Amino acid sequence: MAKHGEAIEFEVGGRAVRVSSPDKVYFPDRGITKREVVEHYIALGGPLLRAIGERPTTLKRFPDGISGEFFYAKRVPKGAPEWVDKVEITFPSGRKAEEVCPTEPAVFAWAANLGTLDFHPWPVRRPDVDHPDELRIDVDPPDEAGFEDAVRVAATVREVLADAGLTGYPKTSGGRGVHVLVRIRPEWDFIAVRHAVIALGREVERRAPGQATIAWWKEEREGRVFIDYNQAARDRTVASTWSVRGTGRATVSTPLTWEQLTEVHPDDFDVRTAAAWFAEHGDPHEAMDAEAFGLETALEWYDRDERDHGQAEMPYPPDYPKMPGEPKRVQPSKARSDT
Repeated sequence: MAKHGEAIEFEVGGRAVRVSSPDKVYFPDRGITKREVVEHYIALGGPLLRAIGERPTTLKRFPDGISGEFFYAKRVPKGAPEWVDKVEITFPSGRKAEEVCPTEPAVFAWAANLGTLDFHPWPVRRPDVDHPDELRIDVDPPDEAGFEDAVRVAATVREVLADAGLTGYPKTSGGRGVHVLVRIRPEWDFIAVRHAVIALGREVERRAPGQATIAWWKEEREGRVFIDYNQAARDRTVASTWSVRGTGRATVSTPLTWEQLTEVHPDDFDVRTAAAWFAEHGDPHEAMDAEAFGLETALEWYDRDERDHGQAEMPYPPDYPKMPGEPKRVQPSKARSDT
């Protein structure tokens, strides 16, 4: 008998998906196996496809479970079945690649067999992969804070979005953070969408100065919850709704209503509970596609901040090429020591 069990086959949407080593333990603390991860994605294939279908998607793969190394697969893996669709994307460097583009639920079971835990979709859809249709705000608490702090800041995010004419849909990140998603019209490029997130983040910081910050450098955050505006940059992604996270508990990033967000804890949702939660509560993000919003107000705020407050472009991640208008990419304490 095989070390981790004989291969089994699942029927998913008319496709036969072979799963090898189904008894391989991916989450040692709880004994959660590869088979359980695959079954999670089969059960939630419908709402997951609604969330990330037709999107270039990076696979975060843990071939040996969370005890081993992981890597981000930004290209279609070799040997992928012909029904695993793909789409060409362009990285900030200008290089191009063909990335997985989910078009049917079987793709998720196939990817889970390769050790994929998280799906990291781009905020774009085919055929226009240069104009996002999803604005994402990553509410990221520091080590000394927790989920409750992120929830409080997310409430301010909700207010700011409303004042900008936008409707946000929250979800747990699967860790201590909160992600807020907004459906937008695909009329702006990545730079403009990132500027909109910067403007929204600055407004959140103004309204909750002791709780939230948009400061890129950790030394300037002073224990406040970070609005990670660079998650809006090209090739930066967050784990999708219903994604399994590489935590000891096998938590799942779960879409919620704003009311539910204040009543739950991220640990409530994991590989063994998320499907039952969906069966009982449905998908509160399903309504997100009913209306797409514009970024005019947020971009007006960005221009206002530059004109009236001298606040303009902010640092990009360190692996990016130097971007137009970007300030020096060096943390303030080092910049002061060099003068």
